[in-house]
Amino acid sequence: MELALAPSVEDLLKMLVARSAESPELISLQIWLVQKMDGSLQIAAASGKVPPACSAARIPARTGILGKIVATLRQVALRDSDSEWKQLDHPDWLQQEGVRGFICAPITFKEEILGTMVVYLREPPTNEQRAWTPIYANQIGAAIANARAFEEIQRLKAQLEQQNAYLQEEVVEARAFGDLIGQSSALRQIVSQIDLVAPTEASVLILGETGTGKELVAREIHRRSRRKDRPLVRVNCASIPKDLFESEFFGHVKGAFTGAIKDRAGRFETAQGGTIFLDEIGEVPLEMQSKLLRVLQEKRYERVGDDRTRQADVRIIAATNRDLKKEAAAGRFREDLYYRLNVFPILVMPLRERIDDIPLLAKHFVELSARELKCAKPRLTKAGVAKLQNYDWPGNVRELRNVIERAVILARGQSLEFDLPIAAQPPRPPQPTPRSASAENGSTTRRF
Repeated sequence: MELALAPSVEDLLKMLVARSAESPELISLQIWLVQKMDGSLQIAAASGKVPPACSAARIPARTGILGKIVATLRQVALRDSDSEWKQLDHPDWLQQEGVRGFICAPITFKEEILGTMVVYLREPPTNEQRAWTPIYANQIGAAIANARAFEEIQRLKAQLEQQNAYLQEEVVEARAFGDLIGQSSALRQIVSQIDLVAPTEASVLILGETGTGKELVAREIHRRSRRKDRPLVRVNCASIPKDLFESEFFGHVKGAFTGAIKDRAGRFETAQGGTIFLDEIGEVPLEMQSKLLRVLQEKRYERVGDDRTRQADVRIIAATNRDLKKEAAAGRFREDLYYRLNVFPILVMPLRERIDDIPLLAKHFVELSARELKCAKPRLTKAGVAKLQNYDWPGNVRELRNVIERAVILARGQSLEFDLPIAAQPPRPPQPTPRSASAENGSTTRRF
């Protein structure tokens, strides 16, 4: 749904009303939003012809048809022959514009009332219009929630940018970044994005090639979130058989299917109160994606074979090496699920675009491999580092670690020699590694 791409509520509503103006049977569409201060309704956007008094109108809480809809969360659909038609405001305008149909539906998100959508029609509402209006209103509610979350993230980002540049640098350098090591601008950008999104409850979609360290980014987001003391549960969606996705995600009860010999909690239940990391999210079957979307929107699910609805207090972080937007356009991934996941995307750059990180990564993996493999620690030479920096790394950080492990075993405590495919080495001029302030003080490793 394109509405979910809108960066602000104002842009979202402009996009919505502009699209509605294309409908020939529609005279006007109005969006009224609930004001948090007093619960009143104020018109936020409108298309087509509207009563002059509506431009700055505010309706007190629980007043009129719109107030009733906010209070009851029920749609109202009227034709001009209905007795309730007389309750509508602006009767002269209705007659002048030839309005014969009226539909008003509540706009909600996660059981919270956000406002109402009002539609004025040239003809009495059809059954199809009655059925589709609340569905469309729910989609608007999700889009408004997304836009508000994005606005909050942008506000936090602007606040961060106002800080002194020197202080920003000190904060970045002082914070450990798990097992991700480096000093490149690409890694610094990831640090900045994690600082922004980790304290929020926004869904995060981590993008990048295989082996770039997407799981480490997910772990750091969880570590810096309010949920850090609760579990982080990883699900490798590529390894789950198609028929077992629902049971794996949501669990099952005894006897739900052949082989279900006892009750079993799913990954969402295991992650309750914490974070669930859906790795390779593009591998989830289409028929399962609608149920995953429901958990994202409503925070509810049922175990397979169970009638009891459970609450999912879980933050979702997903990762993929696919272009989900293209997958959605091709019909292989639900577009609405893509937009719900893609609230805050983080792109992890491939290692070939982060060659400044290779010296520190290599040093770290040499020490780690020597310790884990119980080998004598070999020497990492400048020539060896230059060779590593001149390789294209199609397997990214994962391939780098494997290459170093093999070299550590073969080195027997001597200088490291790296056996890399010559054909895969692109001609690349030597690029000196930038020296950081800590390096000038004698430190050679920086963690973010």
